[in-house]
Amino acid sequence: MYKLMVADVDSPSYFVATAAVKLGFFKAEGVEVEFVPEYGAKSGPEKLRDGTIHFFGGPAFAATRAFPMWQGAKLLCALSQYSYWFMGIRKDIDIAPGDIQALKGLRVSSSFKFPRTALRHMFAEAGLASDDVQIVESLATQSEWHSLDGVRAIEQNHADAFWGNGMRLALAEKAGLAKLHLDLRRGDGPEGARFYNFAALTATDALIEKEPEVAAAAVRAVRATQAALRADPSLARQVGDELFPKDQAELIPVLVERDSPYYDASIGPEALEGLNRFAMANGLSDRVLADDEIVATQFSRFWTR
Repeated sequence: MYKLMVADVDSPSYFVATAAVKLGFFKAEGVEVEFVPEYGAKSGPEKLRDGTIHFFGGPAFAATRAFPMWQGAKLLCALSQYSYWFMGIRKDIDIAPGDIQALKGLRVSSSFKFPRTALRHMFAEAGLASDDVQIVESLATQSEWHSLDGVRAIEQNHADAFWGNGMRLALAEKAGLAKLHLDLRRGDGPEGARFYNFAALTATDALIEKEPEVAAAAVRAVRATQAALRADPSLARQVGDELFPKDQAELIPVLVERDSPYYDASIGPEALEGLNRFAMANGLSDRVLADDEIVATQFSRFWTR
């Protein structure tokens, strides 16, 4: 039995990996995989390193926390394309959507290192100094679920805006508290921001070398899941009803349908160039890495067939 964890269970981008297990696509490829329903942003890369899990769905750069410069781990395929974080802002703040400079003097909440790294990088590339916008830690919670972090940040006047996944934004919009300010995937932010990152499935070099047929099956399972969700986003509700509170279960098919055009397993040259630039700018790499130092390119033939 293999185990899979995602960085953020309710993210529509990582959701493809979750659905690949829950909808039986791994099993259809002859691989038994158990989904680990924990908040993987805390310890997923480390669990991958120590063998507690075998697959990690999350930011393409996440493995570098436990595998510096991807030494010992590789990306098998993309779960979805482009940077997928959103910024929501308090609904009554009257600034133009997409205007980063207008955030000066405001507080933006963000949880955990992965998204904060991208947030700081985006501000720096937009020419904002470190004290122009205050980045605050999301309010503490005992829950493994962080989808309400944006709602809490606005409700409790902890921040004026928040940075996170699509579910975090959708819940705050539904509550009438926030509106969309930035969507990197669809072109907001500094030039090239959509190439900072993408959602990917990562495995260790050890698994890839010792069990290449399992790694290949994982890629095929992801590709099949992406195709199924693009064709019928309502399939997401089957997973949502099992894993999510009712309000999130109702939203997940909507979010999957919105993001499904980006469900593509390919890792192209622009994605790797952007990831290399992001990694070097944030101290995750000290040089431009070759494709096969980041990606298990031997499985690329399965990305499209």
